[in-house]
Amino acid sequence: MTAAPQPRATTSTGTPPGGAPSPDLILGEDGLVRPRWAATDPLLREYYDTEWGMPVRDERGLFERLSLEAFQSGLSWAIVLRKRPAFRHAFAQFDPEAVADYDDADVDRLLADAAIIRNRAKILATIGNARATLALREEGGLASLVWGFQPAQTPRPTTVADIPTASPESRALAAALKARGFRFVGPTTAFALMEAVGMVDTHLVGSHRRGTSGVWPASE
Repeated sequence: MTAAPQPRATTSTGTPPGGAPSPDLILGEDGLVRPRWAATDPLLREYYDTEWGMPVRDERGLFERLSLEAFQSGLSWAIVLRKRPAFRHAFAQFDPEAVADYDDADVDRLLADAAIIRNRAKILATIGNARATLALREEGGLASLVWGFQPAQTPRPTTVADIPTASPESRALAAALKARGFRFVGPTTAFALMEAVGMVDTHLVGSHRRGTSGVWPASE
């Protein structure tokens, strides 16, 4: 994980300087302002503070996050995050070359692994997506494709309700991935991926993480 970024200035109520307080921000005991979903669970707080929204531009890192977003579909992210070490073990640290070689015996092994989410369709999609990732190398690679859909602007949400669940860019990215054989990559999953890897900054205005990715300044 990357090192925790330095917080930007906020008031004790989670108010950006000159702005109104957000009902979805909480001031932690450490003096840092976070959204409610990241304010209490230690695992979610660590993920929020150190990783979520930070740029990921390498093939393996993007394949892992794309795979985890697919497994999260229909479930809570906390469930996936708690199972992340087991997922990494089960899927060869998300090395796409290794996963692309998985066969029926590996599928049976994964379906018997209670430490991960045992969903046949998602397991098969992950293996297929590994193969699609390797094929993408002829076009410049997964990172080049994904980051090619970075929007010209990022949202500036002040409440959770302000955060979109999809965008024109995520719809286009989902279509591009599907055209290349990827599965479980709808517009909502694609947007969640874009949030997770820093392509958009959906940290709430007033959060200590807003504008810390190096991709988007806090003022955007």
